[in-house]
Order: sequence, then C-alpha cells, then structure tokens
Amino acid sequence: MNTEKSFQPWSGYLAVLVLALLLAGIIYSAVQEMFWPFLAAMFLFILISPGLVVVNPNESRVLVLFGDYRGTIKKNGFFWVNPFFVKKKISLRARNFDSKPIKVNDKVGNPIMIGLVLVWKVEDTYKAAFAVDEYENFVVVQSEAALRKLAGTYPYDNFEDESAEVTLRSAGDTVNHQLEKEIAERLEIAGIHVIEARINYIAYASEIAGAMLRRQQASAVVAARSKIVEGAVGMVEMALNQLAGKKIVDLDEEKKAAMVSNLMVVLCSDESARPVVNAGTLNP
Repeated sequence: MNTEKSFQPWSGYLAVLVLALLLAGIIYSAVQEMFWPFLAAMFLFILISPGLVVVNPNESRVLVLFGDYRGTIKKNGFFWVNPFFVKKKISLRARNFDSKPIKVNDKVGNPIMIGLVLVWKVEDTYKAAFAVDEYENFVVVQSEAALRKLAGTYPYDNFEDESAEVTLRSAGDTVNHQLEKEIAERLEIAGIHVIEARINYIAYASEIAGAMLRRQQASAVVAARSKIVEGAVGMVEMALNQLAGKKIVDLDEEKKAAMVSNLMVVLCSDESARPVVNAGTLNP
C-alpha cells in the first residue's frame, strides 16, 4: 500500500453508551463487593476508552496497527476505533509558508535576495505520514531549493542580457507559474498539493545594490536624453522648414548651422537658457 485509503470507523456515541453501562457495572460490582465482575468491567472500560477519537473539520487521523497502515479518517465527527490503533493527526487545512529572503545568484551571476509565498495543503495523508520524514520541514526545504533553481534560470533584469525576454523582475506571471510547477513536482512525493506559489520579494544583494542603482539611473538618463535629442532635432527641422517656406528670413548654410547650434543648446540644456541680445546687425 503506497497511497491513501479511507477507513470507516464506528460511532463514538455508541461507544460512550457502552462505557456508561460498564461504568454502572463497575459501581454496582463495587457496592455489591463482586470482585470478578468488577475486575472484568474495569478492564473493558480501560480497554475501550482509548478508542474514542474526535475529528474536526479539515482534519484527519492516520490509523496504524502494529506498523500496518489501516486507513485514514477524513470525515469529521465523533468516532470509536480499535484502541490499539496509533492515531496520527494530520491537518488538511490550507497553510502559508512565507520564506525569508535568501541570497542566490541569478543567471548571469549577480547576487540577489529573493523570497516566496507558498500556499499548500496535504492531499494524500499516507504520503505525508510515511513517504517523507516531517513533511512540514520537507515543504520548507524543497520550496527554497526550487526557488534557488528558478533564480539561476533567469536573469534579474535584461541590462546584461538584452536578449532575455523573461526576467525575474518583469515577467511576474511567467516566473510564478514556473516556480509553482517546480515546487509542485518536488512536493508530490509528500502528497502535498500546491495551491499557489509566487515571488514576494526580489532585490539586488546589498554589496551590489548601490552600483546597480547607479547603473539603472544612468540608463534612465541616457534614455531620457535620447528622447530629448530626438524631439529637439524634430523641432529644429520644423523651424527651418517653416522659416524657408514662409520666406521670413533667408539663411545661408553658415547661419543655418549657427541657428541649429543655438536651438539645440536651448532645447537640450538642463537649465533655462539665458539669451544674449545682439543690438547690432546680424553681419559682423
């Protein structure tokens, strides 16, 4: 037997009725000083009592008799089973595992800090009880192992790997789906069902965080400058075309070059331009 099987227990209320009758017999035998009936009733009372078991909603009891797995009670209620059964309690409720950020290396070798949130529950009580040792600790260890493997599969971002379409920082749904699949495969041996797994924390490690921040800022400045220059060139071109089309002023190549230079300085400067008024002629 390597999978879970259901066990149908007896009603616990019937067992309580039998125990009440035995208790009455014990009291009556003691009053009447009937030694052997008293001893028999006491023996049966002590024997039957340990068989009572209460199963709360979303809980289970794994039953083992002298090393032999006999089944699992998943139905909630008040029951009586063989008093020699070892009754192991396993919760069937959904549980959260919020891992602390761990330091790993991404695909290109950058040290990063990454953490996950896992929602899981026990689906096969036999595997959880007997296939692994301490299934709760097994969930923690295997989840972190899957997270380390995932972090080494993708880069943190595409600064160093521009061809990467999937990164840990940007491709949230894709990465989370891959993480959930990896964890589910690892926890299947323990009878664990993975409800959801996702990355809840990701950042560069402290030793490179400052350098990476400056690199991101530099990339943002370069991108912004590119847009500014592109817009300035378009505005200069429009200005020259309109001046020529409306014949407002006739500019030779040298004057056009000077005008383009002045406009580019004004449009691309970080600070407001401070014009100098020429009160003389345009020609030297």
